[in-house]
Amino acid sequence: MKIVYNWLRDFVDVNASPKDLREKLSLAGISIDSIEEFPAGPVLDAEITANRPDCLGHYGMAREVAAIYRLPVKSPQPKLNESAATVSDATRVDIESPDLCGRYTARVLRNVKVQPSPDWLKQRLKAIGQNSINNIVDVTNYVMFELAQPLHAFDLDKLAERRIIVRRAQPGEKIRTLDGAERTLTKDMCVIADAARAVAIGGVMGGAESEIGFSSRNILIESAYFDPISIRRTSKSLGLRTEASYRFERGADPEIAELASRRAAELIQQVAGGELLAGVVDIHPRRVEPLAIELSRKEFLRVMGADVPDKDIEEILAALGFQLVRVDASRTAVNSPGAVWRCRQPSWRQDVTRGIDLVEEVARHHGYEKFPPRLPPSKLPSHRLPHTEALDRLRERVVALGYQEIVEIPLVDPKRDVIFRPEAVAPAVIGNPLAEDASVMRSNGIVSMVSALEWNLNHGQRNLRLFEIGKSYELQNGEPVETALLTLGATGLAQEKTIHEFARNFEFADLKGDLDRIGELAGGFLWSAGGPGWMAAAHGAKISLAGSSSETHSAGTAGQLAKRVADPLKLRQDIFVAELKLAPLLAAIEKTRAKLRFAPIPRFPSVERDFSLVLPDGIAFAQVEETIRSLGIVELKDIEAADLFRGGQVLAGNFSLMIRVSFQSLETTFTDEQLADFSARIVDALRTRLAAKLRAS
Repeated sequence: MKIVYNWLRDFVDVNASPKDLREKLSLAGISIDSIEEFPAGPVLDAEITANRPDCLGHYGMAREVAAIYRLPVKSPQPKLNESAATVSDATRVDIESPDLCGRYTARVLRNVKVQPSPDWLKQRLKAIGQNSINNIVDVTNYVMFELAQPLHAFDLDKLAERRIIVRRAQPGEKIRTLDGAERTLTKDMCVIADAARAVAIGGVMGGAESEIGFSSRNILIESAYFDPISIRRTSKSLGLRTEASYRFERGADPEIAELASRRAAELIQQVAGGELLAGVVDIHPRRVEPLAIELSRKEFLRVMGADVPDKDIEEILAALGFQLVRVDASRTAVNSPGAVWRCRQPSWRQDVTRGIDLVEEVARHHGYEKFPPRLPPSKLPSHRLPHTEALDRLRERVVALGYQEIVEIPLVDPKRDVIFRPEAVAPAVIGNPLAEDASVMRSNGIVSMVSALEWNLNHGQRNLRLFEIGKSYELQNGEPVETALLTLGATGLAQEKTIHEFARNFEFADLKGDLDRIGELAGGFLWSAGGPGWMAAAHGAKISLAGSSSETHSAGTAGQLAKRVADPLKLRQDIFVAELKLAPLLAAIEKTRAKLRFAPIPRFPSVERDFSLVLPDGIAFAQVEETIRSLGIVELKDIEAADLFRGGQVLAGNFSLMIRVSFQSLETTFTDEQLADFSARIVDALRTRLAAKLRAS
């Protein structure tokens, strides 16, 4: 909304500079984006929120300025030169749909002279971005930007039987609007009609067949109030946004309609002459009594934490149009802590309905900067959410592994989602999506992670490690179900080139190693072959929590994106992803942490022994580890896979695996005999159970 400084001063004698006015209005909650110079004077560009349609006119802005500077507001007092003939003899108004039109006023002027507008009117309209059309139309636009009340002028001679009927449109009824387009209406739309046809879309745009032209002589001025919801629906349905619909859909002031009509009649007589018929046709079928709202100092202190003097409270609210009286027992006492004011809601402030709204009005005009910063008293002790500590530890571990957290929008493309969606999952489809490629809630975290990796790769980021703590969505028996997830994604280099090491690409083993480090928090993971169809068969696995069966306590999946999936997405690098169910993982982390006990630092050194084994293909490291641990060697500390080799002197159908076993005693230093016994037992068990052969010890 553009505010002409000199136009504003027609209603309030403010002497502050436009720059100072900009600062004060912004502090009061009405942001001024810029100040420009025009022949009509400085113009302030104000950002008006949807709840303040009264500020979409200079008069409403003047009330705000008056409250800031504690100045009186000069109300418009139109002076009319009416003839002896009455308007009721010239036209008639019938409202057949009072639910769509709550008030309709009509005035008639005869023998006006339609011509170009005077310079002062053109300049002010140009300053607010409006083109001049002719003096009659310009006046209706001028009054709209002055009083925030849209008006419309009809050529009275073009109205059948010179009457107005406010009704619902007939299904399929057509009208050619002022922009030259023919529009098809529905039965829920409000139209202004004469005795034969629709001549305007109520509150949105007039019709071409009754528009004012330079040959027009007799005119009817419409000033009405239309239902905001109806106007919003009509405007959106027709794709027709106008300055009038912008104001009506936010809730215009029904009580200002007659004043705006008088103001327009006054200006038309000034710029176009003519005879104004006496009186006004004013049909007001639904009058609403203003609300009585109470403001107490006790409530003000509770909300703001500081007081404001009685004088300031009363001056601010009076300047904003609230009629207020003290109603407490000690109403004559100044600044009484028990003071209570009863305020009458102005017709232009439909957003003010409660005492807390009055607190806000006083506070923003008194100045938020004058209130000391204070924390409100806590009514209830605060508690951390369930599993918060476990989630913090999980996030710290993932970040320490080099992953960066992302937050993805859960609305995804259904074509992408179906690629990664398990067969048994019913997707949660959005009923009224904003876009086709965001019309379903993601059924897992992988679809969002792959999109994030794709976006970064397309923008030149080649080495990525990302994670997200989010949710997946599905329908079970028609009811929505949300599942918390941890999703990881990686691509590019695992190790950059240094003077000591060569560059190395990220591989499945790196992902598995990272997940094992995460699994340490939960007591470890168990790995098994297999995975969903979008995963590469050779580099995919199912994950379950240690100590639980994979069928009943599945933790998730991890693997490489299959080439047949990656190629259509134009992913030119190997993509590795993992998804873990958060609820069982956090529960396991808490359970594992509860078992932690402090142990003394060992006095005796640990000992490592390497075993270079030849194993048949198909034997997993987990089987080797399980075989060794089953021996029950108390001093056994750790088992690691140190090296893997195929080919060379290793026969086909076999592979070489070097494992490193650590032993630790808290009581004594190991002897050679003890270590030899441990080694012999390990080699014998591996040979017997896994057909392993020892290459060297």
